[in-house]
Amino acid sequence: MLIKNKVYPDCTISAINNFGYGVCRIEGIVVFVAGAVSGDVCDIQIIKTNKTWCVGKIRALRQRSSMRQEETFCCPHGNHCGGCIYDAITYEEELRLKENDVLHALNKAGATGFEVMPVFSNHQTAAYRNKAQYPVSTDQNGNLFFGFYAPRSHRVVPAIGCHLQPPIFSDIAAWVCHTATQCKISAYDETSGKGVLRHIYLRCNADGSDISLTLIINASSLPHAHELCRVCDVFPQITCFGYSVNQTRSNVIMGKSFHLLRGKPYITDVLCGNHFHISPLSFYQVNHDMAQALYEKAAELLSDVPYHRLLDLYCGIGTIGICVAKPGAVLYGVEVIEEAVKNARENAVRNGFSNATYVCADAATLAKQKELFGAPPDAIIVDPPRSGLDPATIDAIAAHAPKAVVYISCAPDTLARDLVRFAAVGYHGDTIYPYDLFPRTGHVETVVRLVRKTPDDNSHATLGLEASF
Repeated sequence: MLIKNKVYPDCTISAINNFGYGVCRIEGIVVFVAGAVSGDVCDIQIIKTNKTWCVGKIRALRQRSSMRQEETFCCPHGNHCGGCIYDAITYEEELRLKENDVLHALNKAGATGFEVMPVFSNHQTAAYRNKAQYPVSTDQNGNLFFGFYAPRSHRVVPAIGCHLQPPIFSDIAAWVCHTATQCKISAYDETSGKGVLRHIYLRCNADGSDISLTLIINASSLPHAHELCRVCDVFPQITCFGYSVNQTRSNVIMGKSFHLLRGKPYITDVLCGNHFHISPLSFYQVNHDMAQALYEKAAELLSDVPYHRLLDLYCGIGTIGICVAKPGAVLYGVEVIEEAVKNARENAVRNGFSNATYVCADAATLAKQKELFGAPPDAIIVDPPRSGLDPATIDAIAAHAPKAVVYISCAPDTLARDLVRFAAVGYHGDTIYPYDLFPRTGHVETVVRLVRKTPDDNSHATLGLEASF
């Protein structure tokens, strides 16, 4: 066992994991070191001990790694929220690490036969997010402020000037906090369950001309709504302003409904040439340009598949299916959030998909129905949450016998696990395409096409020769 608080000199960092910790071995024990970079030589103080691993911090940087940036990402708050875990290294090294994360997940799960392409990026690492959810707290002077939670805690650290968000987000959130303080609106306290203002939730379209602002409150209605509505006059880009009630003692941010106070109940954005209405409760990818590149790849992967009926599981507001579907295809979508389903139906009509049906249901549950929309789909797109697909859902997808399944994933570990499950039911792929939708963080998106392999097929899979048009 290493000794807590002891400083061990001249330790060489051998790797960085996907949580942003440098990794080294001291006396045979694995030590995780925040802020350390592969190739660094450091004096490390042990701050937490365990039987098989420890956590340390840098006491002195004796030799800088060549992977280090000359300057960090320059977080104005010292990265205390822990979000930008790769702020110390070059972006090229970050992309290489994310490619290795995908490879490692595949190897760990035993998902063999895949080629992982280099991570695609447009190299925009700042102001790429179109969404922010700021928790609100009170400083020592009684003033409200917004920020992010510190790692593994519910302590709010300031977020003014966060480089990942558009600058106007900080300006709007600061105005809300200042006005709420003047109106004596209290910040929510998770320990006591008391207080009103919980989160400030912002979303914008690609050019920033359309912004929605939602205040999440621990009250039945928004106090001083008239004063707060002035935010739309101060910031005319705000075209959707309202509140959502969340009076539960949980980590869930949004309430189940949205109450409009000013403007319209959605913002509008253009993605892959299609126009979408996005309500505050609906899912929408946070990086517009990289999401567009990802969806274009998904469309490319289906371009040689002869399908007529396309099923979009976990469809949200319909973005993937509408961006991917061939002209004339019959489109089906499944989404559990009712407001998103409403958006999806409107978006399909708006973009010329007259043969589109959307159902508000749990995607995993609906996929298991034998008679799905009256006939089986020819192709299926899935974009599940980080937990991936459960085995029964994969079995149900295979039972529908689609010609191809396009799997979009935000978690390499669960993707790799699910690829093994798909292989067991006859669906295989050969190439995985990673996309960096979340620069400077530890997340990476991937897309892969799976097709059915027949027992006498010596290739990875077959698409079938017959067209279903």
